[in-house]
Amino acid sequence: MSGWRENLGRIGVRLAPGAEGLLAWWRRSLLAWLPPRWRAQLGLAPARLLLWRAGDDLHLARQLDTRTEDIAQLPWPQSPGDIEALLGPRLSALPRTWLLAQAAVLRRTLRLPAAAAERLRDVVRFEIDRQTPFAADQVDFDVRVLERRGDGQLEVELVVVPHRTVEELLASIDGWAATLAGIDVAGVDAPPLQVNLLPPARRQHRGSPLRRWQWALAALALLALVLAGGQLLDNRRQAAEALRAQVDASAQRARGVAAQRQQLVDMVEGAAFFERRRAARPTATEVWDELSRRLPDGSYLEKFAIEGDQLQLIGLSREASSLVGKLEGSPLWHTPSLTGVLQGDSASRGERFTLTAQLATAPATDKEAADGAGNH
Repeated sequence: MSGWRENLGRIGVRLAPGAEGLLAWWRRSLLAWLPPRWRAQLGLAPARLLLWRAGDDLHLARQLDTRTEDIAQLPWPQSPGDIEALLGPRLSALPRTWLLAQAAVLRRTLRLPAAAAERLRDVVRFEIDRQTPFAADQVDFDVRVLERRGDGQLEVELVVVPHRTVEELLASIDGWAATLAGIDVAGVDAPPLQVNLLPPARRQHRGSPLRRWQWALAALALLALVLAGGQLLDNRRQAAEALRAQVDASAQRARGVAAQRQQLVDMVEGAAFFERRRAARPTATEVWDELSRRLPDGSYLEKFAIEGDQLQLIGLSREASSLVGKLEGSPLWHTPSLTGVLQGDSASRGERFTLTAQLATAPATDKEAADGAGNH
């Protein structure tokens, strides 16, 4: 996205706040339709040429997205012109980035409000004095987003390097300095950090050899967007015509409204009948209150369930054999009985029991009985 923004900036176009994120989303959505190999062949995947020195050798590698592949290892010194034939036109056109060692930079993790994402570099610039031993005008820096947190904050990493270190590097690599698009930091057993510590005024911008194809693809995408909009408008028109036909059909079905209304009345009356039947049974709160008064001390319930008109209790009691007698005579249930055998429990010195009873229901009135018969 930064490459698009720089290109637009060179022709005088400035993005409004929030527009960059929208364009980035739109570009990612379009590229997601292309296979990774096609994106690489068309130059639409982020790619760059990595260079670094290790002892007396110059290492060259190509980074495509997050993958890095070694190209060559040459004795130092080498001039840019010496390796043009080795690289070929496609690799030579890639932006060149020199890698610094981890020990040459200072890294700090910060937590910022999500609103800072629009002007992240400007916000982080004011943190350099507090987070590093340097002033902002003594270092080159960049910042990268590590995580967008769920609490509305950004976790970012500030990477700084003293001006002196950058100047010494550029002086030591001589002719390479004018060809560099950036300075990044080598990762530890990982890809580079994806930051750019080279001052913007010294960055070399290289035109992509596939730029013409990229513009053609962008025009094709725009054409597809226009065609999709036309198709959407046509679909809406067809939907409006279908809705008009449905309205006409509904007018013809108006004669059936009376019958449907009567059917609805019957359904409401049936639902009221079943509601009255449900209200005739005691509530769970009433049953629980009655149980708490009738169960003896030392009794514990592991399960209390009401299924239809049946009450089921499972638990432990030191007087399990006498529970039936204690629960008899309640107006809320009848015929309590133990099911299964009592099992002793050494931990509680009681017996495990399973007890069932039928909940009492109020007798239906003559009208309710007639209504119930009519519904059936």
